[in-house]
Amino acid sequence: MSHPLAAGPQVVLLPAGRRPSPEFVLTETMRAGEPVTAVFNRLAGNLAAQEGELLSVMIYGSLAARDEIDRAMQTALGEAQWPVTWIEGFSCDGAPLAGVQAFAVSGRVVTRVRLGNRIVGSVYEDEGARHCLLGGLGPTARTLGAGAQVQQTFGNMEWALDQAGFELGDVVRTWFYNEDILAWYGEFNRVRSAHYATVKFRTGSLPASTGIGARNAAGAALTVAAWAVRPIGEGVRAKEIGSPLQCPAPAYGSSFSRAMEIDSGGWRRLLVSGTASIHPGGKTAWVGDAKKQVDLTMEVIAGILQSRGMDYRDVTRATAYYRDPSYRRFFNEWCAERSLESMPVVNTHCVVCRDDLLFEIELDACAKSE
Repeated sequence: MSHPLAAGPQVVLLPAGRRPSPEFVLTETMRAGEPVTAVFNRLAGNLAAQEGELLSVMIYGSLAARDEIDRAMQTALGEAQWPVTWIEGFSCDGAPLAGVQAFAVSGRVVTRVRLGNRIVGSVYEDEGARHCLLGGLGPTARTLGAGAQVQQTFGNMEWALDQAGFELGDVVRTWFYNEDILAWYGEFNRVRSAHYATVKFRTGSLPASTGIGARNAAGAALTVAAWAVRPIGEGVRAKEIGSPLQCPAPAYGSSFSRAMEIDSGGWRRLLVSGTASIHPGGKTAWVGDAKKQVDLTMEVIAGILQSRGMDYRDVTRATAYYRDPSYRRFFNEWCAERSLESMPVVNTHCVVCRDDLLFEIELDACAKSE
């Protein structure tokens, strides 16, 4: 769900002279000493200033503070009429809320997708394609085993997509947040790979994806978000983008693409999957050294960006995951050395999918179509 315009708390990272897109992402994090309500009030103000309508919201925070956070969101934004993906992504400084990412659009007709009484998706069109943003999906029966919950979640995803006029083969980006991920990541990959084997993806490639260990508000084995695209005009294309410095993820059993690029509505959106410190052959690099893992990860992503004529100034949204919150300082140092302190990023304390991976980051970037 990458979008051409992303506003952090103060600075919009857009090259001078770029025409704003109707699509945008607002990233808000807690500032020192402020209450949770201030985050959502700021978000509501920025949304109103851009005459935006929410498409989907991702919340990274402590489940112990969920009621407080949900009340703050409802007070500032009203009752949720958009999908919400709630992730127990702890902050790195003890605050109850690590951050919020709000995907929005201005001047477009938005329709909602429901499963039962719950809104799980939003659909809109740009000049070239229909887009469906899904969030907060999970299994119907949380008493099932983890693998069966994955299968049921895919079923619910396909049900929601069908209601919106999409298919699983239209999906270009997924987010999987699995509780206790290290205990069953192998099983998860087997179930996902078996399900994908029956799908003909419109792009010809597997979706870009993130897989992180985190609890969810429903107490299920996992919660999922996704973005699907269906062309309605000529010249629209979506394609897999390889990583110049890493092997394809399926080479070591993970069914996702390193990145996907969507060219539609006058913009090229680059969706970079969750990326970590992995050697070209698939093994973890710099085991035990968080700083070097951060440095290598950012170098790998720079290679992907550069391969598409972009750089970190084109980033519109990012989420950084740290195995230990103290590792955030290495990322801060890396950004400061490159004058990228204003990059719109949510920093959160979560478990990466390998026990020896200490840092992972996903991000979206955007540039005008060529």
